[in-house]
Formats: sequence, structure tokens, C-alpha cells
Amino acid sequence: MSDTRDIELLIDLMARLPGLGPRSARRAVLHLIKKRGQVLLPLADAMHRVGTSARECLNCGNISTRDICPICDSEKRGNGQICVVEDVADLWAMERSGVFQGRYHVLGGTLSALDAVGPEDLRIPRLIDRIATENVTEVILALGATVDGQTTAHYIADRLPGITVTSLAQGVPVGGELDYLDDGTITAALRARRAL
Repeated sequence: MSDTRDIELLIDLMARLPGLGPRSARRAVLHLIKKRGQVLLPLADAMHRVGTSARECLNCGNISTRDICPICDSEKRGNGQICVVEDVADLWAMERSGVFQGRYHVLGGTLSALDAVGPEDLRIPRLIDRIATENVTEVILALGATVDGQTTAHYIADRLPGITVTSLAQGVPVGGELDYLDDGTITAALRARRAL
């Protein structure tokens, strides 16, 4: 039998991706090999290009191929609003909705005493600098409803006197049924109720 070390290495590397285990990685690699011309080679080329050109935006922390991402570079997005998110995946999720038209700030995580993550380990100082220089009127905290997320939100809000600080609504999701929700979600929904 011929040497399969390169194929096994590819399977091992694919298995390290989120959501893929060894079996799923084997199926994916087999598919890639069968569709070499249509999928594997273009994928390898795209991965090489992204691997050499992708970088974090110096302003907000988004991923781009330029030092300043297109969102930060857009004059239309400079409306005085900054949406603070934990990770780039959260920024991309907000962008998919197409609703928010301001700029973003990626923290790179949340404060965590257990993991020894303090404000200096995140992009909180950069956020405060941006607010001072970008004519920001509102900071929207789009952080998770976890203890660390809420701790981070309160920490940031305390350091922004004179700026309107808001957070995303929390509670019952669209299409959600009360019977399937946890107590914390029901409590948050009840506290955030509004008039119809």
C-alpha cells in the first residue's frame, strides 16, 4: 500500500476544527480528494491566500486583509455608534442581520477572574481611546448573558461617563416557547418587558 502520511496529516488537521471529529474529518478529506479539481485545489489556494494576508484591523479587531477593515474605513458607518462584541464571530453574526449600521469593537474575550483575564488583556483600553477620538455618542454592549459577559459589560459602562451605554435585549427568543426556557432567560425576559 502506498504511503498515506500526508492524507492522515490532513485528516488530523481537519479533525482539530470546531465541529469536526475524526470521523467527520475523514469524510471531508475523502470528499475533497474525490473533488480535487473543483474543491480541494481551490480551497488550498484560498487557504494559502488568507493565511498570508488576513490580519486584525488595527482599529476594531475585525479580520480583514487590510490594516483598517472596510467597516472602520466606511464614512457611512461613522454614525457615532460602536457595538462592542466579544469575538469576531459575534461581529460577523451582527453583520449577517444587516440591521446595525455603525462601527464595531472586538474585545477579544471577556473579563474572567478564574482565567486571570483582566482589562489589559482585552481591547478595553483601545475602546476607551476610540471613544475619545471618534465622536462616539452611543456604545452598544453586545456581550453574552454569562457572568463574565455581564461583568465585562458593567466594567466598560463604569468607564464611560457621559456616553450613552446600552445593551442588547435579553429574554424569550423569536419562536421560543416558555416551557423550553431556563429560569434565567424567563427572568431576563420578564425584567426587560415593554408596553405593546
